[in-house]
Order: sequence, then C-alpha cells, then structure tokens
Amino acid sequence: MLTDTAIRKTKPSATPLKLSDGQGMYLLVKPDGGRYWRLDYRHNGKRKTLALGVYPEVSLADARERRASARKLLANDIDPCAARKESKQAQLKATAPPTDTFEAVARTWMARQDVAEVTANKNRWIMETFLFPEIGSHPIAEITPRILLDALRKIEDMGKLDTASRAKIKAGQVFRYALLEGKVENDPTASLRGALKPPKPKHHSAVTDPSRIGELLRAIDGFSGQFVTLAALKLAPLVFVRPGELRKARWPEFDLDGAIWRIPGERMKMKAPHVVPLSMQAVAVLRELLPLTGTDGYLFPSVRTSTRPMSENTVNAALRRLGYSKDEMTGHGFRSMAASRLNEMGWNADAIERQLAHAESNKVRAAYTHAAQYLEERTRMMQAWADYLDGLRNGATVISIRRKTA
Repeated sequence: MLTDTAIRKTKPSATPLKLSDGQGMYLLVKPDGGRYWRLDYRHNGKRKTLALGVYPEVSLADARERRASARKLLANDIDPCAARKESKQAQLKATAPPTDTFEAVARTWMARQDVAEVTANKNRWIMETFLFPEIGSHPIAEITPRILLDALRKIEDMGKLDTASRAKIKAGQVFRYALLEGKVENDPTASLRGALKPPKPKHHSAVTDPSRIGELLRAIDGFSGQFVTLAALKLAPLVFVRPGELRKARWPEFDLDGAIWRIPGERMKMKAPHVVPLSMQAVAVLRELLPLTGTDGYLFPSVRTSTRPMSENTVNAALRRLGYSKDEMTGHGFRSMAASRLNEMGWNADAIERQLAHAESNKVRAAYTHAAQYLEERTRMMQAWADYLDGLRNGATVISIRRKTA
C-alpha cells in the first residue's frame, strides 16, 4: 500500500509510472510531473478505468474513499463511469437556463394562446398535473420521443387514456412552438403515432327521448335553489349554446325588443360572432331575470361577486340536485338534445349546424360564413322548438315540428 512519504519521494521518469495502492487503484506519475489517481476495474466483462482526481488536491485518504464508493457501486452491478456520467447530466439539467426547460417554454406558449378560459384552465391542468412533474425541468431540446413516451405511459397506467392522448397533443403544440422559436430541431410527438392506447369515445350525456324531455322540463320548473340558477336551467334548452357561452352571457349582448342575442367572437369556441334568435319563451325568462341581475353585467353572476359569472359546475350541480346523474344529463347535453330532435324532425341540417355554431367543414365556405346565415329559418326554428318544448312540458301529444316553407 502507498504512503504519502513514498508518493512525495517518487520522482518522474521518462515513462509513466504506476504506484499501486491495491484493489485496482494506483497513482499515475507522468513524465511532466502530473500525478493522477486511477482505478482499473471490470464491469460486464469489460476492463475500464475511472479517474479519481489529481494529487495532491485529492489526497491519498480521499482517493481511498472514492475507491470504496466505486467498489460499492460495482457490488450492486452499477458501472461507476456510467453513474458519474448520469450524475453530470443531472447537474447540467439542474443548471440549464430556465428559458430552455419544457415548463418554461410551455408556460410561454400557454400565455400566448387566445383561447376560452375553460380551455386555458384545461391546458394548465394537463401541464401542471401530468407533464411538468415528469419533463418540466428537462431542457426542451434534450427531450427524446422515449422520454416523452415514458411520461405519457404513466398517465396511461392510471387508466386515463383520454388524458394521455390530450397530453400528447398539448406537448406537440409546445414542441411545434419551440421549433418555430429555434429552441428545438424536431417535434418528438411525431414519432409517437400509434404508441398510445386509443381513448374510448366520449359523448355528452343527454336526454333525447321526448317523454323524458318533458319530465326534465317539469323537474326544472320545480327547482328550489337560487333563482339565477333556475333562470339558467330554463334558458339552457331554449338557446342550447355551449355552457361557457351561457354562463358568461352579459346583458349588453341582448336586444330583448328585437329578440336577438349577439355573442361576440372572443367568447365563442370558433372565435366568430354568433347570433341566437330568442323565442318568446326565452325573452320571458330574460325579462323575469333582468330586474334581479341588472342591465350591464352578467346575466348569471357568481353568488359571491357580481364581477364574475357563475361557476362552470353550477348547472351540472343543479341537474344532480334534480336527480339526474352525470351519465344521464349535463349542461352540454341541452345541445345534444336540440340537435338530435331537430334533425329527426326534418329541419334544415345546415341551419341546425349554424345555430349550434359548429365549424364549417369547408374552409373556403367558412371564410364567407356570417353569424346571421340562415337567420330567418333559424328564427322560425327556435320559436317552433320552444313551442315544442312547452308541449312536452305539458305532457301533450306533440307532432313533429317539420320546418316550414317560406
């Protein structure tokens, strides 16, 4: 075994010298006087050498401690050289510029998105709950398809197939943004096509049978909760807009005398203005609500503050109180109810789609689509629909409301 005295007395020679300390460790003395601690070992049948430091900065005692640590790794079938490399990579990741991490780039991307509040919240939830904990601290340029797939499969293993699919889509949007910004050279999600289990198709639960629609409308009339919530429940089947468009409705958007509701484009899913003809029944609900919630703010303000709309869960919670489970009816289900019945009753499919504010399948045609398209027919349809609902509510025998010719 070596001693400090023996090391100090050893002089460099014309060729490198190896002063052994046993168990594979030695001090390499080079002709230029440099002295380097080395450890020779075998792993998986291959001979390797691990650098342990430079003498005298690393003393004999320190070198022996490093040898002991390396031999402990070998005893657990871990390659000391590979372990050191992984440790250095982890340190590099920890000290990577914050602007280059997946989380930092994703947050910048989210801040630049012009989307509805509910969509922004869902994006943030997917990122913060599932992606950031797994790959958020990684430099975005170093994320490989394998690293991303491992993160997505952890979501799959929770049984959340739809969430895993959405997380892959959102990650791809972040990577494509990073690609445009010059932060990455490729989008790893492009290599993951077919790598995830397909999610089961989901449909918004809705009551569509005429007799059950009548039961639902009568149940709504008997709702004993907040009057503002009751008004939202009554208006929802009459206008069948998206739940977010209904709960964020503001009084200045309504012309009660003209029986028209004009929703600005920034509040629509497709970012295009939308016109909702109001039936006499819808106007009656609104006139009853007007003295309670005013003329300038939200139709359906939060119970806590008038500066915010009611919660996105309010209508669904009210339906639960009425005895309808999430598998039977949802706030979004009023759209499916109207679409299903109106199509079966023979109304113009294009007029129905326009009233539902669905995107045009033909992009050229969409460029010329106006919020008032089919307005005359839609006005007749909305009044006939309200009359039809009244008939169902009253339990009458109702015939199909076929569209009328002009």
